[in-house]
Amino acid sequence: MKITTLVAVSLLAVSVSGCKLVKTNKDDATGAAAEPIAELVETTFDAKLVPALSQKAVDLTQLRDAIKSGLDKAGESHGVRVGGAGGGWNFAVKGTANVINENRASKAAVADIDIDGDGKADATLQLGPVVKGSALRDTTALYDFSTFRDQIEYARLGRALNDKAVSKLPTADTPLKGKKINFLGAVVIRSATEQPLIMPVSIEVAQ
Repeated sequence: MKITTLVAVSLLAVSVSGCKLVKTNKDDATGAAAEPIAELVETTFDAKLVPALSQKAVDLTQLRDAIKSGLDKAGESHGVRVGGAGGGWNFAVKGTANVINENRASKAAVADIDIDGDGKADATLQLGPVVKGSALRDTTALYDFSTFRDQIEYARLGRALNDKAVSKLPTADTPLKGKKINFLGAVVIRSATEQPLIMPVSIEVAQ
């Protein structure tokens, strides 16, 4: 009797408590799982991730003051730690700020923001297209690592969420320097002395 091989078919299940991504017959070593990852991002980014960040977000001025009393204490009150005791704290953040500098020359474009009116940069907003980190993926309970095939697939999700966020930010045709803005995003902080590098999901010019 000939033995045939049965190929598994994928199911993508998304829920409020977590998002499940299981094996697909398109998965391979070349990254063919990109299609279900893209679908997951499309179905959750606006509908679930942005509202979750908005609900959890702490004002950046408030967070900065809280960190002065200890990063771990601030993290326990406002953040989520990924990677155990040695990992950074992920925070959903929001605020109103003045953009005091903007660098669009690099592919890793950024804008430096002043939140207290002293004319000095208090944080940096990533504008992309090249951005760092996975705070958008890690700050809420929406994307559960245990439901993904492996770390590679989970990393793809982080990059896809960043790309989606960048696509919603003001482009170089809309200069931000000198403008007052409102922003919402996520940041990972590993040291009480570091300047926050925020991945925004929205930047709105207030004036």
